[in-house]
Amino acid sequence: MKSRVLLVQQGVWGNSAASMPLAVGYLKACADRDERIRRRMDVTIRNYPGDAGINAMGRDLIRDGCPDILCFSVLGWNYRTFGVLAETFKQMNPDGWVVFGGNHVAHQAERVFRMYPQVDVVVNGEGELVFPELLNGYLDGATRTALHGIRGVSFRGSDGEVVTTEERARITDLESLPSPILSGAVPLVDRAGRFLYDYALMETNRGCPYKCAFCYWGGATGQKMRAFSRERLREELELLGRHGAETLMLCDSNFGLLREDEEFLDDLLRVRSKYGFPKRLETSWAKNKSAGFYRIMDKMKQSGMHSAFILALQTMDDSVLDLMRRRNMKLNEWEDLVGWLTDHGITPYLELIWGAPGETVESFLDGYDRASRHTPFIAVHPLMILPNTDYHDKREQHGLVTVRGENDDFDYVLAHNTMTLQDNERMLRFICWNRVLARSLWLHNIWVALRELAGVPQSAVILKFSEWVENCEDPDARELTAVAQPAGSASENVDPNVWRLLTKRLLQRWWDEAMRPDLPKDLLPLLDEVFLYDLMCQPVRLLPDGSGPEEDLPVTEKYGDRWYLRSDVTFKYPVPELIAALRRGETVRTTPEALVTSFYYRTEFGGDLQHYFRMDSYRGRTEQQLATQFASVSE
Repeated sequence: MKSRVLLVQQGVWGNSAASMPLAVGYLKACADRDERIRRRMDVTIRNYPGDAGINAMGRDLIRDGCPDILCFSVLGWNYRTFGVLAETFKQMNPDGWVVFGGNHVAHQAERVFRMYPQVDVVVNGEGELVFPELLNGYLDGATRTALHGIRGVSFRGSDGEVVTTEERARITDLESLPSPILSGAVPLVDRAGRFLYDYALMETNRGCPYKCAFCYWGGATGQKMRAFSRERLREELELLGRHGAETLMLCDSNFGLLREDEEFLDDLLRVRSKYGFPKRLETSWAKNKSAGFYRIMDKMKQSGMHSAFILALQTMDDSVLDLMRRRNMKLNEWEDLVGWLTDHGITPYLELIWGAPGETVESFLDGYDRASRHTPFIAVHPLMILPNTDYHDKREQHGLVTVRGENDDFDYVLAHNTMTLQDNERMLRFICWNRVLARSLWLHNIWVALRELAGVPQSAVILKFSEWVENCEDPDARELTAVAQPAGSASENVDPNVWRLLTKRLLQRWWDEAMRPDLPKDLLPLLDEVFLYDLMCQPVRLLPDGSGPEEDLPVTEKYGDRWYLRSDVTFKYPVPELIAALRRGETVRTTPEALVTSFYYRTEFGGDLQHYFRMDSYRGRTEQQLATQFASVSE
């Protein structure tokens, strides 16, 4: 009878969709090509969504009988879960092997074995070549305490002491690795032939030339980037396109940096032209932009390939960048880049990290406001200290005070030499309301008018809301404050109740009580109209009990979709035209000029949308904006 080996992967945090199990797919592909392993072992992938419970996973792992070897692909959000599952497994099979691999546990064997003594082996670094050696060792009768001949692992010897074998060199010939996609190691479709995942994952290269203090990138930081062959990637794209993978997400550190990246995009666009898929490309873009990068962007624009461009600035402060071991583009360069992207219809999306050593509240907010002048899509992440990083190794130097996450195993920064606990708590609330009000597009236009006409920066508006909602006695505000508490997690998700409680009535009260008293009186009529316009643009939500929409609006058919229609809304100013002009940096007249327009809203907005590109599709659009949008799509 064959020995049973299970490879276990779980998606990120509370995500309800199973992610494509690419990491363990590589391991299975490498095991499957070994004739001896294939003949004597049954290697199977168990892939769970992020919201799968421990109880359900535990029952599933042993439902068909207890495996002989249980291998986990470990990240910070599932470390504790997998430790508990290892304990359950050992109750059923004390002599079985438990193997942990992945960025979060590599070179952390002392801590892993101390916390979870049921774990037998920790893989340090890339696992594709280690995994078949472990399986062959098992077949040869090796014990868990005598794996000295396998490079790149840690285990407990017969005396209980941790043994770490010689480090294994990184894989330089990527073509030596079988493709999980082409080999069939990763299932792609269900029984009905539908693609199984929300997005397809691919690697086009490995490595990262930078050495950022907060990043580990699988131990490949500061190393030469190595690419897979164009022929192999083209075959993977062909298969994904044929199976209808709507969104392609690249697991690359710096897409757009290599010459081969433009060739990859050419192949992607050919596949899309042939099958209609993939429709969207998501990736981590290179922070240094070459001529090839601009050609890639132009080709994506011309072909209608959708993508959100993420520019990971992390901080705007030079002294903080020095401690980060990082250098951004010069201010005028990234501003020009964001302007170029916007002009080409590509959404620029900026990332900042709050809480980096050397950063203060003042320096961070100054950088945030410089960024917000160019795009409202700013993701602010609280700093996490990851294993094996420069920040991790220099904790005392930076005076880092940390705490482990409540629902994960990441180390969150509470304070350091330039950040007090009080500073941090204030800014964590800021991060929460930035996600809700600005990044999600719950408000979209008032930022521009307040900044350009009244000199009020975006951060000040968000802080005013944070302070107001915490002190407001309105019952909805009290409940909103309770559910919108900063999470002890790096998860991007916001409590769904926030969308239910953050009503137009409550926003209007905030505007009247916290904002209007401090604004120039001569600008109030215009700013009131811009704020009203933002409220009119909010999606039409369904009532919590599912009985229907929150407003009784007629439904109409237009451009092949169903829309709620709000007819003949009167504004004292031509708000859409004024905001567009302000975004272009033009001077506008503030004299009244009446505008009557209608708004269209996609139906079926449930109210629990966490990402701006989803929220944006449900925002209200004027008739002219809708016509322009669908004209560009048809082109």
